[in-house]
Order: sequence, then C-alpha cells, then structure tokens
Amino acid sequence: MSKRFCLGSNVRERLNFYRREGIFLCHEYVTAASAWKMESPYVCKLVRLVGILNLYSNPIKRNNMRTLDFTNEPIYVGIDTHKKSWNVSIMLKEITHKTFTQPPKPDTLSNYLHSNFPGGNYICAYEAGFCGYWIQHDLEQKGIKCIIVNPADVPTKHKEKDNKTDKVDSRKIARALRNNELEPIYVPSRQSLEDRSLSRLRYSIVTDLTRCKNRIKSLLYFYGIDIPEGLDKRSREYFNWLESVELTQATGTSTIKYLLQEYLSLRKIQLDVTRKIRHLSRTDKYTKHVTLLTSIPGIGITTAMIILTEIDTLSRFNNLDKLCCFIGLVPRVNSSGEKEIIGDITRRGNMHLKKCLVESSWIAIRKDVALMMNYKDYCKRMEPNKAIIKITRKLVNRIRFVIKNQKKYQNNKL
Repeated sequence: MSKRFCLGSNVRERLNFYRREGIFLCHEYVTAASAWKMESPYVCKLVRLVGILNLYSNPIKRNNMRTLDFTNEPIYVGIDTHKKSWNVSIMLKEITHKTFTQPPKPDTLSNYLHSNFPGGNYICAYEAGFCGYWIQHDLEQKGIKCIIVNPADVPTKHKEKDNKTDKVDSRKIARALRNNELEPIYVPSRQSLEDRSLSRLRYSIVTDLTRCKNRIKSLLYFYGIDIPEGLDKRSREYFNWLESVELTQATGTSTIKYLLQEYLSLRKIQLDVTRKIRHLSRTDKYTKHVTLLTSIPGIGITTAMIILTEIDTLSRFNNLDKLCCFIGLVPRVNSSGEKEIIGDITRRGNMHLKKCLVESSWIAIRKDVALMMNYKDYCKRMEPNKAIIKITRKLVNRIRFVIKNQKKYQNNKL
C-alpha cells in the first residue's frame, strides 16, 4: 500500500484502518497527539503503541518491524522511592510514556528500560531521603545516569501540593528533569559515606548519653534525693554514689541501677567509637588534613574528622559563600523593591557540621586573640548567640584556608 494517511476528523476510522493493515505511523500521530493534547483516547492508544519507537516519516509494516532503536534519544525517568515499592514515571521529548509501580530494585527498572527503550540515553532522578545513595550507585554501574536532588528544589505546582500522591511526585520529578530544572546534589564515594557514618554514630551515642543522664537526675529530683555538693557528675565518685542510692522499695532501687547500667554501657561504646575514629584519622587519607585542621584553635581530632567526612572534597566549593551555604551559615533574606529584611540563619544546611563548628567556636574565642576581640565587638551590637555565628563563619574561612593552601594556621595565643 503506497497511499499515506494522516489524522483528520474521523480518528476512529483511520485507527481501525491502520490496525487492519498492521501499519505504524510516527510523526503524524505524535504531531496529532500534541495538537489534541493527548485528550483523544484513540490518539493516546496509538501513541502508546508507537511510543515514538522509531522516528520514521514513512509507514512501516508491523511484520517488518523487528527491533526498536532509541539511539541517543533521551529517556527521562522520575522515581518516587519507598521502602516497599517505587513509583516510576517515564517521559520522552514529546510525550509521557507511562507511570507505574515496581518493586524497589534497580535491576527491575534497568531491565524495563533496556527492553522497551533499547539504546536510549537514560537519565533518572529521585529525591534524597532515607534510601541514601545506593540506588544511584547501582544504576550508575548499570550504565544509567542517575542524579539525586533536594526535595525542596523540585518545582511543584499549587495543585500538586493540594493533591500530593506518589504518582504526582514521580511525574513532577520526570517533568523537571526533562525541562532541565533540577540541580543534583553531591554524591560522595562509598568509602566516604561509611567513614561519615562512624562519626555520626558517635554523635548519636553522645545524644543518648545526655538523655540517659537527664533521666537519672530527673528520677533523683522526683524522689527528693539531693546530689552531694562538690560532686562532679562526670567523675567516678558520682557513679559510686549512685550505686549506693537506695529507695524505700526494691523496684525504685532497681530503676536507678538499670539507668546507671545503661549509661555505663553507652559510655563504653562511646569510648570504643572514639578510639576507632582516632585510628581512622591516622590513615593515609586523613592524617595530613587532620594535622592541618588541629592547628586551628577549637578543633581537635574528633572535630577534624567530622569536618573531613562531612565535606569530603573541599574543591567542589568555589568560594567561602558556597561553603557557608552548604553548612547553613547564611541568613534568610526577604527583599522586595526598596524593602529588605534579613532574618536568622537558614535551617537548610548540614546539621551535624553546623552544630560541631558552633561548639568549636565557643572554644576558639578562649584561645585565639583575634577571635576574642571580634566576638566582643559583635556582642556590643547583637546577642551572644548571634555573635558566635559570625565567629563560626570566620572559623570556616580558616578551615578553608589551611586545607586549600596546605599550611598550618599560625595562632596568636592569649
């Protein structure tokens, strides 16, 4: 058959004709689908059948169509990840292929893409969250480009906020990926992630220790038991005294002993983890940078390891402002016309690194003359808690300097 047809008003007749003849058209139906805005079920069905499987302008017999070729054609994949399933949306340049649910396995997605879009240029994206980076690592190993984005950076329409579903989330990720509106976050190596998890474990244990000590003090105050004056709550004498405390009932005495046992167990784990971090700091990867960082007042070995594992690669920050933005040491700004409001520091940033550096700044102002003078000047016009943030920014500048120039910091001690 040599005669060519294109979509007219009677879509049903032409669709049935092509079904009988076993003919696929591509350009005509894709153009028609775009003009119809995918509203006609017949256009949708045919475009789904064709799926722009090949970009031929001439009709082809179904029997002669044996292989599909998407060479160098971009295939955009948005993934909404969950523990038990993934919602996946696949889009091409002109059309949306489909949205479906699959098991949470990269192999399943890889097999689907290679079987339905062979030779395509696959580009996937999903939001950072509980699942970490392992999905990105697995897809990259299978030859599928994958980026991870901050959930707050995905463009979202108002109706998508009011009607939020997993399908909507995956579609908006794929749409933003196709429109080149997504900025990927930095993905550390597997070794850096595992080293980071050790330093974060120590932070969690310290938090649990504080919680356990507060429970013990709360129980003592509840029963009116006064702690002897001059007794350091971190000393061995304090814990010996706790072991000797007895209440009127055996159940109350057992409660104190169990809380004390929990604290001592956590304390032992903390010491073991700290030794492991110190041993890690002496490896070839970290020993040089740890020596440089510990020359700065307020930074010890543990703090230096937190800085190195959280930042990973300092060269990815072009200037100090970008590094401070990553940490979360930049203020909120609301500007409109001649009106400009500068608020507190943003909540966005690396929480672990921000807390660690603020704590180090309180120690640094006691050991560094320049930082102490700056802190006193800031306190004359603002609260101390706001002044210490400015000191933290100066401390970050020194961290960046010693690592970038590979020079120790020269400190003017008090």
